[in-house]
Amino acid sequence: MCKKDDSSFGFAMGILAGVVAGITAGVLLAPKSGEESRKELKEAIDELKEKYSPEVIRAKEQAMEAIKSSKEKVEDAYKKFNDYLKARQLAKAKNNETNVDEM
Repeated sequence: MCKKDDSSFGFAMGILAGVVAGITAGVLLAPKSGEESRKELKEAIDELKEKYSPEVIRAKEQAMEAIKSSKEKVEDAYKKFNDYLKARQLAKAKNNETNVDEM
């Protein structure tokens, strides 16, 4: 995933979080009855679901893709490090064997 996708994902999630927080604060701080506030909050949430559902799905897919990519990178680095350690152990064993043969 390129840097532009990472920043776009972060920006989209920030906007979404801001919208949700703004709507929630507006509804909860409004001087209305609890029943009215809950009704408005439910309507706002339903509207958000309809309006931003494709973006949320896309953001989730991007997050899963980033996790998969990171996991693959970590696995590759682990394999390379493990191979390096095995090569060092083999070289050390051969060196010890050569030293024993020279005695």
